Amino acid sequence: MNDGKTVWLPYRPERVPRLPEGLSYRYWDGSASLPGDPREVSFLVGPPATGSERVFAHLLPRAVNVEVVQLLSSGYDHMVPLLDLLPAGARLATTRGVHREATAELAVALLLALARGLGHYARRQAAGDWRPVTGTTLVGKRVVVVGYGAVGAAVAARLGAFGCEVVLVARTARTTPAGRVHGAAELSALLPTADAVVLCAPLTEATRGMFGAAQLALLKDGALLVNVARGELLDTAAALREVRGGRLRLALDVTDPEPLPEGHPLWDLPGVLVTPHVAAFTDAFPQHSVDFLRRQLDRFARGAELDNVVHTAAYAHERGRAYEHGGAHEAGERVA
Repeated sequence: MNDGKTVWLPYRPERVPRLPEGLSYRYWDGSASLPGDPREVSFLVGPPATGSERVFAHLLPRAVNVEVVQLLSSGYDHMVPLLDLLPAGARLATTRGVHREATAELAVALLLALARGLGHYARRQAAGDWRPVTGTTLVGKRVVVVGYGAVGAAVAARLGAFGCEVVLVARTARTTPAGRVHGAAELSALLPTADAVVLCAPLTEATRGMFGAAQLALLKDGALLVNVARGELLDTAAALREVRGGRLRLALDVTDPEPLPEGHPLWDLPGVLVTPHVAAFTDAFPQHSVDFLRRQLDRFARGAELDNVVHTAAYAHERGRAYEHGGAHEAGERVA
């Protein structure tokens, strides 16, 4: 049991019903105003916002007794540079799966918006210009979903309802109840057949830049590409060249660089839709994350195995070894 240990939560404890007894709870929203001595915190939950790594960079060197660092994101690639700040034996956990439905929903919405030219019509509306054009339907289109984890599976299920032919790609080939999953080695052969690509893969050293100039050139003219994974999967300069040449259209919830700076060509380039990394953030997020935290804290209070542990800090004599590298975005979404 973990009686008496201190938990820092980004939600006020009185607003989280049925928290397990025996733990001491403090409210901390990620601001510089701390609810107590960082040396006393055992279970530290990150703020539900992008940029949490900057907060952790200042806090972790002082949280010398922390046992669990719980992220409210499904990925942890942003935390990799900080892993050496974790005390020996501390565990880093994510909330993979919590963001699945919302992220898949936006991925399909962006794909539909690209296909039906909603970005084009938004610009025409601003100009008061009534000029219909023939759009693209998703019915019968071949969509390659890259990354078959929680998000990829949810995207595939939704696309099936639109009459798409969905092709699944992950790190290794396998057969699932949803059908065949192609291995990453087959991707180059699949791209020339794709009408659209949806990126749902984790960011790892193997997937960083996986859609560069060579891969984009394999796509047919008029193909659509949606990225709801990590911006670094896509070579931004190569993608810009393809869009400017009129070959491809893009919808990006994540970008490289991110945040996208003012004046960047992605902001106003026709053929590009940009949303500011909002796939997971809906009105359902607080309740889903609270439900996950309640279950996770119950396991912690009982001394049970935690969910979604992606890294356990090495002891002093093991420092410098490769860290335990699990799925950096969603469970099972390992493409290479």
